[in-house]
Amino acid sequence: MEITKDTKLSFNEKYLTADGRPWFPVMGEIHYSRVRKEDWERELLKMKAGGVDIVSAYTIWIHHEEERGVFDFEGCRDLRAFVQTLNKCGLKMFLRIGPWAHGEVRNGGFPDWLMDLERQGKLRTRTNDPAYMDLVRIFYERIFREVEGLFIKDGGPIIGVQIENEYGHCGGLTGEEGEKHMKALLSMAKEIGFDAPLYTATGWGGAVTGGMLPVMGGYCEAPWDQRLTEIEPSGNYIFTEERNDHAIGSDHGIGEGITFDMRAFPYLTAELGGGLQVTRHRRPVATGRDTEAMSLVKLGSGCNLLGYYMYHGGTNPEGKFSTLQESRETGYPNDLPILSYDFNAPVREYGQLTDAYRRIRRLSMFIKDFGENLCGMDYIPQEGNPGRPEDLESLRRAVRASDRGGYLFVSDYQRRRRMQDHPDTPLMAFDREGKLLADFGREDVRDGEIFFYPFDMPLSDGNLLKTVNAVPLCILRGVREDIYVFYAREGRDPSKVIYQIEAGVPKRRSAQALTLTEEEALCSVKVFWGGRDRLVISKDDVLEGADGSLTMICRVREERKPSFRVCPALDKAPAGFETVSLSEDGSFGEYRALEALVNPVRAALTEESPADAGEDLKASLHLEGISGKKGMAEALLVLSYEGESAELTRKGESLRSDQRAADSFYTGQDWEIGLARFAREGRADFELAVHPLFTDTEVFLEKWPSMKNGCACRVNGCHTEAVFELPLD
Repeated sequence: MEITKDTKLSFNEKYLTADGRPWFPVMGEIHYSRVRKEDWERELLKMKAGGVDIVSAYTIWIHHEEERGVFDFEGCRDLRAFVQTLNKCGLKMFLRIGPWAHGEVRNGGFPDWLMDLERQGKLRTRTNDPAYMDLVRIFYERIFREVEGLFIKDGGPIIGVQIENEYGHCGGLTGEEGEKHMKALLSMAKEIGFDAPLYTATGWGGAVTGGMLPVMGGYCEAPWDQRLTEIEPSGNYIFTEERNDHAIGSDHGIGEGITFDMRAFPYLTAELGGGLQVTRHRRPVATGRDTEAMSLVKLGSGCNLLGYYMYHGGTNPEGKFSTLQESRETGYPNDLPILSYDFNAPVREYGQLTDAYRRIRRLSMFIKDFGENLCGMDYIPQEGNPGRPEDLESLRRAVRASDRGGYLFVSDYQRRRRMQDHPDTPLMAFDREGKLLADFGREDVRDGEIFFYPFDMPLSDGNLLKTVNAVPLCILRGVREDIYVFYAREGRDPSKVIYQIEAGVPKRRSAQALTLTEEEALCSVKVFWGGRDRLVISKDDVLEGADGSLTMICRVREERKPSFRVCPALDKAPAGFETVSLSEDGSFGEYRALEALVNPVRAALTEESPADAGEDLKASLHLEGISGKKGMAEALLVLSYEGESAELTRKGESLRSDQRAADSFYTGQDWEIGLARFAREGRADFELAVHPLFTDTEVFLEKWPSMKNGCACRVNGCHTEAVFELPLD
């Protein structure tokens, strides 16, 4: 659905609306001040290709006014240029103006000088204290100057504004006084000139919303939890009407602890964990399956906006007077890396595309083509669905249905838990009165499976798809025919999928079904190419440029020729590619690059002082071939190390002791560092320091490294990978 300056955006008790029609967007968070300005367009296009419609971003006060009265909107802090770039890319925006943000930033985003005024008793932050509100007004006015003329009414991308963050849950006032403060901030923002059709406030954990549209959150784990043990199973993996995340909100009955009437507002999320930001004491790793399963459960539970925090990781900018990460030293509960805000997000710190990215993309493709109908479908609890995540034996099921059909959602997934298998299980959908809506027969459901099946789906040829035991992916629309794309569950044969069609009133359009494997669907992206919708299937990723051009992103370690399949087949191979095969009916074409891509980046690591008796390991790294190769957009150094943490410092530079080129808290994953930003004439030199991890280190790790003499401090290897951009037309 195209949103223009003339589109009227609003909401009802069920969903967002665009010109009165149901609208189901996907939203993803990126912090412009944590990403290099020269990378914005490429990274935003990655988000768009992943299915994101709306970009959300904090305006982090300390990033813009670290010194009182001295505002900084240069470089990565150039808010206006970021919003303009976003508009160029065809994306919409939710601007989160604080004034308090959290975002794992120093003081939650408040400048030190503001905190000093509070410590001196001169004001009370996050209240209606006039001294505080006067300073907020100055900040709001300065932010408004940057975005003036860029709201949707002006032809810009800003469709929504979020006021404050977690107010009344993480600090601030509660009850009527809290509501008054939120209303005062909203009134001030509007008076200054902020003018958007949607105003939101975070609503979990007892947060007050000031009557604004509440948005919810959900994370698969809690790295801010102070315990150093495995924590209880996440409630975000059970189908429920509860909108609170028990880890970031409250753990009571449905709706308890929520300050707004859930019946008056749609179920929208702004902070589904696209990953997890590790802390020094707690380092869980969110997998793509973790994120996908949580997303599907929210979808099945009635959610009508999937909003991810973070969708794109980043790097903290340099501060004038201090580092800018959250720390216990500043009174916050967690210590974080000085630089890295990678978040293990779908798009990581240096733009790496992940399994989570592809799984969200797959779900987003479904939402784009079927979301308008899904919006009007009510959540219907199913008998036997467990009410607690600790139940690892019962199969989890939910139905969303309306007079326009419906979906049966099934999950046998609980993060880091073994679920009971369910062989030869009847898969049926029932309404609230127990009436059978659809019967998909009996199937095996194994531990870890997540899927959803449609029923009574209207097709464009006038017929009705009564049931199919496959997951809908997208619709490829042509001039006279549409191709409905489905995929079989993992390990299932697509040829065994059963489509039950009920004849209806014939229409001039025809409809066909295409069934992919689960892996093919994961490697698929829908694009507009050659005058029609097409599906590109490749282990590489495809982006659509702001001008409609297509580019393939190829990550190369060893020499190889990228290839892809397209449905329907192209009239001819793109420049630089050859046709490998064409199906007889033209349904598929396979194409391969004429020239192989070669990784030119070379790394040499020399240990200078191997760790001994619990001391740091220090090494030198020399890299060559980082830039200059045609089509190469990035070079990645991949380090496999074991220790408590590590950092890279640029060799030969005089840096303050609190500055690094890159840093990492050990999680068991390889540490990947983007090199393009450090290259000088294609070369870079670093000093590497790995700090020891001891058996008695107070940290939660999902997987500990091998320990020698009660300690781990080693580099197991390193290699490089080049990231190329290949034009496809």
